[in-house]
Amino acid sequence: MSHKLYKNLIGGEWVAAKTGKTFLNSSPANKNDVVGEFQSSGADDVDAAVKAAAEAFKTWRLVPAPKRAEILYRAGHLLEQRKEQYAKDMTREMGKVLAETRGDVQEAIDTAYYMAGEGRRLFGQTTPSELPNKFAMSVRMPVGVCGMIAPWNFPMAIPSWKLFPALVCGNTCVIKPAEDTPLSTFNLVQTLIDAGLPKGVVNIVTGFGPEAGAPLVEHPGVHAVSFTGSSEVGRLVGQVAAANFKPCSLEMGGKNAMIVLDDANLDLALDGAVWGAFGTTGQRCTATSRIILHKSIAAEFTEKLVARAKALKVGDGLDESVEMGPQVNEQQIETSTKYCEVAQQEGAKLLCGGKRLTEGAYANGTFFAPTVFSEVKPEMRIAQEEVFGPVVSLIECSSFDEALEIANSIKYGLSTALYSRNVNNAYRAIRDLEAGITYINAPTIGAEVHLPFGGVKQTGNGHREGGTGALDFYTTWKSVYVDYSDKLQRAQID
Repeated sequence: MSHKLYKNLIGGEWVAAKTGKTFLNSSPANKNDVVGEFQSSGADDVDAAVKAAAEAFKTWRLVPAPKRAEILYRAGHLLEQRKEQYAKDMTREMGKVLAETRGDVQEAIDTAYYMAGEGRRLFGQTTPSELPNKFAMSVRMPVGVCGMIAPWNFPMAIPSWKLFPALVCGNTCVIKPAEDTPLSTFNLVQTLIDAGLPKGVVNIVTGFGPEAGAPLVEHPGVHAVSFTGSSEVGRLVGQVAAANFKPCSLEMGGKNAMIVLDDANLDLALDGAVWGAFGTTGQRCTATSRIILHKSIAAEFTEKLVARAKALKVGDGLDESVEMGPQVNEQQIETSTKYCEVAQQEGAKLLCGGKRLTEGAYANGTFFAPTVFSEVKPEMRIAQEEVFGPVVSLIECSSFDEALEIANSIKYGLSTALYSRNVNNAYRAIRDLEAGITYINAPTIGAEVHLPFGGVKQTGNGHREGGTGALDFYTTWKSVYVDYSDKLQRAQID
């Protein structure tokens, strides 16, 4: 079967990488299904893209923000029209089921409309001056050229979180999509072009982290870096950015806990656990990877969860009856396999799954069985380290206080959930769980685009995506003083 060759987008032109190298993007459900061939770029390609973005910035920053926003609005409308095709492309390259890839495209649509609205806001402050006949205000200014490194698990939603706020604020962009899922970024950017985005405002350079990602972070012409990925790579990105005094937004790992107390609606908690642990095949930074169960309901909950996990239909996400797709690549399968071995060595009890699926229709893909471990202790590696696969650990507790302590006993702090019908417990959870996101009676996944997204501890470095958090990263504050007194006035002195 023939496949399409995709080129880098630099200065509005589709060009081959100067390295002369390409790589294949294959379906994780069937490695023989090649989605496309993409450029394996290097530092020279990144340099050309950054220069194109810098050139485009000269004029783009002067386009009135409401006019920039109109392009985003049109892009949102086009994405609605193309939703089904883009969802199918995404399921082919990433693996998650169609219901989820439609949701991924919908998130980009929601982000387009939200950020389009910001084109007529982008508010600053006006404030009284301490001196007579003097006016004071603050305004948001664009940062300049923004470098973006996107992950494979939300290959359209997360690029939209990065690109759309950056664009409405007047920045230009160079994006490196994940090598596993470049097509969805191409689809997103093609939509922007069709909506009227000028040449060079967004540039795409495909390739691998060391060859294409690192030069983007290091490039002196890049004024800010937005990275979503692992904490290990994020630490390197942050160090390089810090050495060059470059603002850097890091969105990294999680080890998210769902607490189920003895007064919870157990059926609701089960629904949440199955969706939180096995949605996106567990490949979300917000996935529910630990479930902390009150001892009095643990046995009943465990039995029902295992039955639900065993009953999940795993397969090609293009089949509407499938509930869980493959993992994205061989490396993720190796990681899931390794952690299942480690968990058993540490004394955790494997209740279901724990291995790769290889029979029949699974033979050419990277499928892993939905996995549940019980008798997990909070200090075990399986309860501390991010697996990024369909593997969930059950930990028992005897009180809400103990549950909070266990939930917080990790190096990450992204998402948390509490299932309880006690309003006092709910508000304590909101106050005491160390996380950027807390859900009450809902799983740890399901963030909405108009609220800040991100975490504490080793999940991030204090910046947020989504909502006003994104505007704060993609703009810089300028304070403006207009003195109309016609004489020298000295603040703090006169």
